[in-house]
Amino acid sequence: MRFASGTDRHPGLNIHGRDPDAHRAAEPVIFGFWIFLMSDLVLFALLMATYASMSLHGIAGGPTPRQAGDLASAGVETALLLASSFTFSLTSLALKYRDDRRALVGWMALTGLLGLGFLGCEAKDFASLIGKGWAPELSGFLSAHFTLLGTHFLHVACGLAWMAVMFVQIAVRGLDQAVATRIMRLALFWHLLDVVWIGIVTLVFLQGSLS
Repeated sequence: MRFASGTDRHPGLNIHGRDPDAHRAAEPVIFGFWIFLMSDLVLFALLMATYASMSLHGIAGGPTPRQAGDLASAGVETALLLASSFTFSLTSLALKYRDDRRALVGWMALTGLLGLGFLGCEAKDFASLIGKGWAPELSGFLSAHFTLLGTHFLHVACGLAWMAVMFVQIAVRGLDQAVATRIMRLALFWHLLDVVWIGIVTLVFLQGSLS
């Protein structure tokens, strides 16, 4: 796409002014990554559909969605994850507008800390359910509950591992073409996890508290 200013812009993150080669190389790579993200959304859609069915027909004498869901804890987790999405946006802006490695690393490190806080809260929720004797094998509903939330937990953990690799690559290679493109993909992945979490909160916690 070419704007009136004559500057080529890549959807979502323009790095043309800083590195034209990285800008051109990013186009097919980012497009392919979008396809991967859409397939990941299909996975979460199937898990959410299974959860919705099991929450109605798979209780089997175990806890109900209202009993299994901690709305207050979900609120804290949502705040942490949304805050991490904001800080990752600042990471992206540092890559887009500033050749400032310190700012980029600082915002990404804060994103990682918020992500770790989210995982800690979610792990505490899992431990609380198991401590009450509500293990996944107790009912189809609990199996669906742990599978849906556990899959999202695993995605966030993989995002943090990816982030750790990026810290090493930035230290070793700097913000070269390959590293910049990987940060762009990581940003898309991280924001997708926030979108999926909003769907999970709505289905599992908000709807569950009203059931």
